[in-house]
Amino acid sequence: MTALDISNAYSGLRGATRSRFWLVPLSALMGLAGWQLIVVIGQYPAFILPGPARVARRLIIALSDGTLLRHTAITLGEVLLGLVLGLLVAALLGYLLAKSPAVERIVSPYVVASQSVPVVAYAPLLIIWFGSGLLSKVLICTLIVFFPILINVVVGLRGVPEELRDLMRSLRASPWQTFLQLELPAALPVLLGGLKIGATLSVIGAVVGEFMGADAGLGFLVTLGRGQFDTALIFVAIFTLVAIATSLYSVIALLERRLLKWHKHY
Repeated sequence: MTALDISNAYSGLRGATRSRFWLVPLSALMGLAGWQLIVVIGQYPAFILPGPARVARRLIIALSDGTLLRHTAITLGEVLLGLVLGLLVAALLGYLLAKSPAVERIVSPYVVASQSVPVVAYAPLLIIWFGSGLLSKVLICTLIVFFPILINVVVGLRGVPEELRDLMRSLRASPWQTFLQLELPAALPVLLGGLKIGATLSVIGAVVGEFMGADAGLGFLVTLGRGQFDTALIFVAIFTLVAIATSLYSVIALLERRLLKWHKHY
């Protein structure tokens, strides 16, 4: 490869990077323009569909009086606690299911049955049993993220090639060494994929719990805005939820790139 070829390749890479950098803000501007166009053409009143400027003003008010930050912190705490607890429980149970067919036969029917019921159906029970405080919201988040992470853990562990397990046995590796040096690295790509799904679902779980009974949180803001016909406040809460879910997904994606540099797809 000549120096000219290298220079051309580098220029093409820089051009592609600049294109990706401008793509997101350009798409956002087009979306805002389309939103404003719909409001103008339809001549909707503000309580039906507020324009971007009105929502921006409502956002500034909610930030200036501390309302948005306080409710965001509560919802974010519920999401993070539920995600961590769901990850821990799913990882431990997934390991047992992957290693023991007997445990799988006993536990799997209950796991599948728990996922056949929508979260909005059993959320009221958790509110009744554990109250309308933090615990019930965390449990709802845990239950909603549990299943996708569990399935990915089982699939990842069972996807380890048997010849690699034979190699570890031939090296007289202990179960702990086999887990750290073979099973965990092999299952990590699938596990992180399930964690990205769980991160977005945990936001849904927190909002569902707050809809059922809460006096704080972004879900409570949505309910408050609906009751007061403050549609701009509803938009502010929704956009904040989107920002939380996107941020969590991006953090896990960054962690994925860091941890899986050895993986052939990275």
